[in-house]
Amino acid sequence: MTFGEVELLRDLDRQNGWVLSKDGVPQSYVDLQDPTFLEFEYVRLMADVIDVLDDGPLGCVHVGGGACSIPRYVTATRPGSRHLVVEPDGLLVDLVREQLDLRSVPKLKVIVAGGREGTQKIWDDSADLVVLDAFSGATMPVELATAEYFADLTRVLRPTGTLLVNIADGKGLAFARRLVATVRGTFGHVALMAEPAVMRGRRFGNLIVAASRRPLPVEQLTRSAAGGLTQARCVHGQALANFVAGAAPIHDGDAVLAPVPPPPVFG
Repeated sequence: MTFGEVELLRDLDRQNGWVLSKDGVPQSYVDLQDPTFLEFEYVRLMADVIDVLDDGPLGCVHVGGGACSIPRYVTATRPGSRHLVVEPDGLLVDLVREQLDLRSVPKLKVIVAGGREGTQKIWDDSADLVVLDAFSGATMPVELATAEYFADLTRVLRPTGTLLVNIADGKGLAFARRLVATVRGTFGHVALMAEPAVMRGRRFGNLIVAASRRPLPVEQLTRSAAGGLTQARCVHGQALANFVAGAAPIHDGDAVLAPVPPPPVFG
């Protein structure tokens, strides 16, 4: 089964670069010869978090596959890492495997299933890193944003493990505030990173949540985020509590709609 129209577009500026789009929305970028080249700023922010984790190979779970940019990056920077990718679109997996050389990534296994179903199949305390980057078009499935689902991700993570969540939101950031409130209800240490205009709710875009049951290296994350091309911000501690400002956590059954980008964003 496939979910929407998929396109593979070659990057005219990089010989081995490819953009994967679904329904007109860019989902992934990969350079087949240099997996450490990350075109999208929000992916770079996730990589900044991964770079400051303890040295050595990682056991990783990726909910949402796309072109597997992050698994490729982790394998290149931390040889010996293992990856379980949960992706509901089996035809997309086949396309990426054949056209974007997914077989070149060692120790990578794909579970073709929805996020919640696939996560239920993963062993307890088996992951150092969970990356939740699942979208239907430009919208995050709300069933992957609830306290009940994050509890299952906590089960999968080792006590020292780290969770990364990619959110998309716009004016007012109402969905982002509720999702961060949900994550803070499960994890004791949380940070939020985004480009300044996105963080202020002035422009629709991506925000990255990093969470763990142990302290995050927030000073390093603040420096690395600010040092990128967009000089992103890292919000944590009391500033993050102020950002949430009483927003209610999301639970199964809540009438919550994930934000949809305004037409000009991808048009």
